[in-house]
Amino acid sequence: MTGVGNGTNEIGGPAKTTFTRGEILKLGGMLAAGSAAAPLLSACGGSGGASGGKFAGTTLTVATVSNSQMEDMQSLVGHFTEKTGINVRFLFLPENDLRQRVTQDVAMRAGNFDIVTIGSYDTPFWGRYEWTVPLDPFFAKMGRAEREEYDLEDLLKPIRTVLSNDGQLYALPFYAESSMLFYRKDLFEEAGLSMPDHPTWEEVGGFAKKLHDPGEDLYGIVLRGLAGWGANMAPFGTFINTFGGRWFNQDWEPQLETPEVKEAVRVYSELVREYGQPGATSDNFPECQNLFASGDGAIWYDATSTAGYLSDPETSEVAKDVGFAYGPTGTTERGAHWLWSWALGIESSSRNQEAAFEFLKWATSKEYIQLVGKEFGWVRVPPGTRRSTYEETKYADNPWSDIEIKSIEGANPERPTQEPVPYTGIQYVGIPEFQQLGDEVGRSLASVLAGDMSVDEMTELAQRQALEVARQGEYLKS
Repeated sequence: MTGVGNGTNEIGGPAKTTFTRGEILKLGGMLAAGSAAAPLLSACGGSGGASGGKFAGTTLTVATVSNSQMEDMQSLVGHFTEKTGINVRFLFLPENDLRQRVTQDVAMRAGNFDIVTIGSYDTPFWGRYEWTVPLDPFFAKMGRAEREEYDLEDLLKPIRTVLSNDGQLYALPFYAESSMLFYRKDLFEEAGLSMPDHPTWEEVGGFAKKLHDPGEDLYGIVLRGLAGWGANMAPFGTFINTFGGRWFNQDWEPQLETPEVKEAVRVYSELVREYGQPGATSDNFPECQNLFASGDGAIWYDATSTAGYLSDPETSEVAKDVGFAYGPTGTTERGAHWLWSWALGIESSSRNQEAAFEFLKWATSKEYIQLVGKEFGWVRVPPGTRRSTYEETKYADNPWSDIEIKSIEGANPERPTQEPVPYTGIQYVGIPEFQQLGDEVGRSLASVLAGDMSVDEMTELAQRQALEVARQGEYLKS
């Protein structure tokens, strides 16, 4: 996959580096005009006085998503500072807030950040807009020994592909993931239940019903409910796919009122409302992770990247009891598990691009993975990026590693659905407008979860919203 589609939804025209306020809003920078541009740094990494190199004394600012892997990176950045003399400051933000802040910063060329954390959805058209710089020229300048040490070919090909545009790499993967099912082996054993390696959502619903015991603060299943295309729509997007649905047909006609999509909404909402955690509409990934890790959930469907966190006794109360299974299916296996990477890119307006590339190399290197394994254990290394990680016995011995790598390599964002589609992406549609559309549909899904909207009302509204996107974006062929 290169760009944001297969030609039918490619963004036409030359690359742009400045935008009107309306265009920024269209691309998801939802902050009001006149809002403060300068970030508030929540944490700092490194310190002055390092041994250094030609960039010694430089200070880099990194905008990143708030999760455990990124916090590990911050705690280890002193090793990078000692090696290079480059100081690093971090701004940690929730996922939705990060996109808003970074989108505005790069679109307005404010230059508040040198390095930005962006996902596989954002990277191709951010590269096309020249918001982030191509990385191939940096690699071309490297000496042979340095290139061999970094080993670009060791990065998994599906991940390199989704982080590229027109054959140019625009970000390096810090970690990557698919989705899988986590469950409590002890609870299943006590109830005489057996989780298949490849469960269906019908089977999962039956397990959740039997294990649901809210009186004992045990919930049959934990699922994201917080509205947002990167929140509840991430898992729900795979429900649309695996129940045979799609966002648009080949002519860009919306398909969100079909029986398949309605069935996906019904199953997801019934799981949450009947067997899920209370207040689910306030829960995104961190809240769900904490809930399951504290022992309050019997089953959880989410990102493979949390497997190590759940298996670490320092962070999880159920570490010894966690089981792993492939992402459940509905009527088809297509699109039943997603493909995502959180990656590091260099802002085009950064004045420290060469120093920033030094940080990108370090944070995505084999050396960094070994460092995390040494300092925190191999359950905590950034997953999903390098073939060599899965050849390392200390990681390959983890019970989830085989499911993880097979799910990543088996995900096909160019054919995510049973019926053909004109877009790429599994838990998203690879067009700039999807960020806003996904948020809108996510709000409607949250209303269904809260009991404030019916399935038919939600899908009717989603159909209208998708039609507006298809018309305004000039994707619709008729």
